[in-house]
Amino acid sequence: MFPQHIDTSRQQATTSTAKVDAFRERITGEAEDLVANFFPKKLLELDHFLKDPILNIQELKDIHCEINLKVPDPILLTNSHDGLDAPNAKRRKMESEAEDDSCQVAGTKVFVIPGGMMKSNNKLVDLIEKVKPEIRTLIEKCNTVKMWVQLLIPRIEDGNNFGVSIQEETVAELRTVEGEAASYLDQISRYYITRAKLVSKIAKYPHVEDYRRTVTEIDEKEYISLKIIVSELRNQYVTLHDMILKNIEKIKRPRSSNTDALY
Repeated sequence: MFPQHIDTSRQQATTSTAKVDAFRERITGEAEDLVANFFPKKLLELDHFLKDPILNIQELKDIHCEINLKVPDPILLTNSHDGLDAPNAKRRKMESEAEDDSCQVAGTKVFVIPGGMMKSNNKLVDLIEKVKPEIRTLIEKCNTVKMWVQLLIPRIEDGNNFGVSIQEETVAELRTVEGEAASYLDQISRYYITRAKLVSKIAKYPHVEDYRRTVTEIDEKEYISLKIIVSELRNQYVTLHDMILKNIEKIKRPRSSNTDALY
């Protein structure tokens, strides 16, 4: 009974090892293809994208979006003190002044937006929808290459660790690129949230021009940021491709054998 149980455990362990080895081979094939072929192809695509007219608008006012929130007509207030005798009017006036000092300006109550929903800046939305897939692709490909390099790191030993240090630096660089790419997605989310708050302010205080100008400034800033993001994505592909190819031998074989060390 016990020998049969041991044989079953060995078969399961052998099957698991085979699956892990198959996974390692698949990751190795994908990563080597990414470094050799995909990275150069993608950096050229992004370099071409940077020359697209959509990323080379000279006049930033061309990306402005009309804010369809009109300033409401002024409300004429009647004198609420009419018909009061002098002492009562004076007391009412003092009470009103005390209330005004203790209260802040409430703004305009918004019950409905004219024309329905307040639209986003469609020009920037279209550009964002083109940039976001590129950010996601970089994150996914970096993760694959990082896993490949990590699987190549040998067991810990004393001495002869120069190649291992190169592997660790490569992994650190890949992790940094992943983090920066993820921050680009956060930046896009913050843009939408910030713009939404400003548009809400315009709806509540339509007579304040500074809020309207701030929206256009936010749009211009986001446009410039998106162009910088595309440029950074291209540069990261260039940097990773160059770094890995220059150290490909040490990454694949971090430790030389004793025979190699003799010559």
